[in-house]
Amino acid sequence: MGSERRREISRRRIRRKKMGILKRRASAANASEKAVLAHKIRQLTPGAQELVQRLGLEERA
Repeated sequence: MGSERRREISRRRIRRKKMGILKRRASAANASEKAVLAHKIRQLTPGAQELVQRLGLEERA
């Protein structure tokens, strides 16, 4: 199991790796794919709305 700190670091590394993959996919995505990617980012990380806007996956309301 390990300590809570180890698990936290592991989660952070996995999240960073997944975000890199999603960012690469977002650069070549069409409109429907962008909506799917925005949904995945929201499920993945807190503060996701800022990331979604920064990547241009959705326009501001």
